[in-house]
Amino acid sequence: MSTATAAPQLTPSASDYETASWFPWLRHALVLAGRSIKKMMRHPEQFFDVTLQPALFLLIFVYVLGGAIAGNTHDYLQFVLPGIMIQTVLFSTMSIGVNLNTDIKEGVFDRFRALPIPRSAPLVGATIAECLRYAITITVSLVFGFIIGYRPTTSVLSVLTAALLVLVFAWCLCWIAIWLGMIAREAGSVQGFAFLALFPLTFGSSMFASADTMPGWLEAFVKVNPVTHLTDAVRGLLTGGPVAHDAFIALGTAGIILAIFAPLAVRAYRRKA
Repeated sequence: MSTATAAPQLTPSASDYETASWFPWLRHALVLAGRSIKKMMRHPEQFFDVTLQPALFLLIFVYVLGGAIAGNTHDYLQFVLPGIMIQTVLFSTMSIGVNLNTDIKEGVFDRFRALPIPRSAPLVGATIAECLRYAITITVSLVFGFIIGYRPTTSVLSVLTAALLVLVFAWCLCWIAIWLGMIAREAGSVQGFAFLALFPLTFGSSMFASADTMPGWLEAFVKVNPVTHLTDAVRGLLTGGPVAHDAFIALGTAGIILAIFAPLAVRAYRRKA
C-alpha cells in the first residue's frame, strides 16, 4: 500500500520575482514608495528644504543681485526663476542617498532582503517617493515666483512640460546619490560628495547669468554643461524660445545617468545583502 507524499510548499524567492512580469515588480515598488511617503509625512521637517529654499533663493537673488545683473528686479526674475527652481530640485536629490545610507545602518533594509521581492524594488520605491519632494519644490518655485511678479508667457501645457522635464532629470540624477549612499561609510560623506559634484554643475551654468557674459574658458564649459541645456529648455518652455535641442540633450544626459548609475546602485545594494 503506497502513501501519497504532499508536495512541499515553497516560498518564492527574490530571484523568482526578478524573472516575473513587470506588474508584480511595479506593485512592490509602489507599496514601498507608499511606506516612504508615510515616513515623510510623519517627519514634516523633511519638507523644509523643498519649501523654504526656493522662496529664500528667489528673494536673495532677485532683490539683492537682480538690479546689478539685469538692471531691474522684474527682468531678472523672469530670467532666474527657472534656474532657481532647477538648482533647488537638483540639490534636493542628495537627500535620498543620505536617508538610504542611514536606513541601511539602522537595519531597515535587512527586513526588505528577507522578503520575497525584487532586490531593486526598495530602491525604486524610494525614488518614486522622492518625486513628491521634487514636485513640491517645482510648485513652490512657480507659485512664490508668481506672487512676487513672475509671469510665464507660454501656455499651461508648456509650463507642465517644463515641470515634467525637471522632474525626469532629477529622478535620473538621484540614482547617483543612491549609489553614493550604498558605497559610502557615513551618511555625511554622501552629502559632501554630492555637493562637490552639483556645485560646479549648477553655478557653472546659465542659471544665473548668460554664458555670453563669461570668460571664454568658462563659457566653453557652460555651453557643454547638461544643466545649462536643462535650464535653457525650461526657460524656453516658460517664457518662449528654442526648446527642442536643449531638451534633447538634457533628456539624453538623464538617460545616460540612469543607464549607468541605476545598475551600479542595485549591484551595490545586492552586495550588502
